[in-house]
Amino acid sequence: MTETVETTVSEYPAATITDERLTGEKADLVAGLRAARHFLRLTARGLTDEQAGHRSTVSELCIGGLIKHVTSGERTWAGFIEFGTSAMPDFMNFTEADYERRAQEYRMLPGETLAGVLAAYEAVAAATDELVAGLDDLGASHPLPAAPWFNQKESWSARRTVMHIVAETVHHAGHADIIREAIDGAKSMG
Repeated sequence: MTETVETTVSEYPAATITDERLTGEKADLVAGLRAARHFLRLTARGLTDEQAGHRSTVSELCIGGLIKHVTSGERTWAGFIEFGTSAMPDFMNFTEADYERRAQEYRMLPGETLAGVLAAYEAVAAATDELVAGLDDLGASHPLPAAPWFNQKESWSARRTVMHIVAETVHHAGHADIIREAIDGAKSMG
């Protein structure tokens, strides 16, 4: 039997920040990221493990897999903020094994549970929030890693990278909302 995971359903999440290191722009960035995370998690409310792994559309995507992917992406981009390009994968030399590991981020694997996926996401979220709170300079930047989709002469600041994490989270929350609606008609908003 699979366990149903309950998540909080509420109004748009409050932007209350209690960490005194998170003020001004840092507070705004973290509040935006927390709101995006809220809506992604909201798509999993009341789902069983089986439903979280269900492909309800012609897409390869499932809600649990999207949460896993966003968790991995946030962890990687937070590493970029802290350590620069060395924290990023070598996109130019991806092997078949690298591509398979990446594909596994998008699905629930045998033995994985929605509760475990959500717990991993919460841990990464807390670490990212802590990282942003401790930043001295949101303008500190690193060159982007070599990849076919990046401009090789571009650098991203911590600010730009957090905004990218927010954008990716919102993007995938939209995917998850469509998948959820196809499972049982539930919507995150509306």
